[in-house]
Amino acid sequence: MKIYATALFLILASCPATASIIPYFRLEDGHTNWQYVANWSSGIFIILLSITVVTLFFSRRQAHRANKALEVIRQELEQRVKERTATLDESNRLLQKANVLLQGEIVQHRETTSRLRSSEAYIKDVLSSMPLMLIGLTETGSITQWNRRAEEITGIPAAQALSKNLWQTYPTITLSREQVKKALSDKKPVTIKHSQRGQYHFDITIYPLRNQAETDAVILIDDVTQHILTSNMLIQRDKMSSMGELAATMAHDINAPLQIILNDLQTAYRLLQTNRAGSPWADDVTSVLEEADHQGQQALAVINNLLDFSKSRGGEKRLANITRLIEHTIELANDVLSVPSGLRFREIKIERHYSRNLPDIPCYASELQQVFLSLFRHACHALGQANRSGHTPIIRIQVIVCYDMLWIKVQHNGLGISYDEQQYIFEPFFTNKAGKSSAEDYDAGKRLSFSHFIITEQHKGQLAVTSDMNVGTTFHIQLPLA
Repeated sequence: MKIYATALFLILASCPATASIIPYFRLEDGHTNWQYVANWSSGIFIILLSITVVTLFFSRRQAHRANKALEVIRQELEQRVKERTATLDESNRLLQKANVLLQGEIVQHRETTSRLRSSEAYIKDVLSSMPLMLIGLTETGSITQWNRRAEEITGIPAAQALSKNLWQTYPTITLSREQVKKALSDKKPVTIKHSQRGQYHFDITIYPLRNQAETDAVILIDDVTQHILTSNMLIQRDKMSSMGELAATMAHDINAPLQIILNDLQTAYRLLQTNRAGSPWADDVTSVLEEADHQGQQALAVINNLLDFSKSRGGEKRLANITRLIEHTIELANDVLSVPSGLRFREIKIERHYSRNLPDIPCYASELQQVFLSLFRHACHALGQANRSGHTPIIRIQVIVCYDMLWIKVQHNGLGISYDEQQYIFEPFFTNKAGKSSAEDYDAGKRLSFSHFIITEQHKGQLAVTSDMNVGTTFHIQLPLA
């Protein structure tokens, strides 16, 4: 109690109004009635304590409510956390599953990418290794593909050709824009065969593509030169063999009755010479018999030449003197060559310009004779078409040695060859009649494709032509000495 009184006194003493309350607790004798002070202080304290208790009660009640609200909020938060946790766990599970699937897809994608790269490298290697010239083109003519064979043939690297215009990059290509446009518009492959003076042969095929973003057409250029030359060689060898056998058979078949006819003519001539006295017609008959014998001798010469010409050359080249071959061919031409204009080969003046000490060369003699005979036939036709006043048909033959080659020139002053004819004169089945190429329309005077084949392929030489319509034509032959 004293403690409470002391506390209350201290409280009252600390206040400015406390001094005015103290006198109420003093006794008459001047002493302070501490009992009253204590009771009053206790009452005040109890009141304050009651107020404090009430305040604490309400505070506790409010705190309890707040705690309940907080508990509810906590429970809700815990529920939300659980739900969120469950959602996150499910998301994590799905994400892990997705990661597993994604890893599988990544592995599969890597495998697919690797296979695609391998396939792309394989396709590129195949395209690069193709023996064909492959060119990819867009509709505007830009190059999208240019393989190794195209680089070898054109001499243009792929890096320089790609994305460039084809006809500006490779202007000598034997293919026009119109042909490519036609293939694209028709949506059908187009095959074009091209050859140049027997030097090369190409099969050009244009393939239009569908649903391609970069390339609209693919051009394949196949060099079939060797294949055609090999085929021609086999065909021409068969021809030569057949021609030789046919010529030999015909010569033998004709030779027997011709020998009998000539013998009979000689017998009739001797009998007529013995019994010609008193016969007014004896001189006429003798003249006829002499002419018949002369013609028979010429026919016999033709047969002998055919027999020599039909001899097989065998499997190897043999050394031969080129001037003797030319002279032998001239003898044969004198007997067999004539043209529809009436000009006979024996009526043509032959000028010979042979160098001295010409070496023998390895060759197929019968085939070279056929070349010279074809050139003489061509010259005879051209000379027969020359309608110039005072014109004298002349063939000049020159044979010289230059470096390691034997040069032969056969020149005539007949009708020349036009520029267009010069471009195709060595092509198979060449004819100067427009639109005609069948065997019956084939101009015999223009048959030089086989001659070109014999010189270039079988003798590894060269055959060329220079001509002027008003001057004449010169054929140039080069043959290796060894």
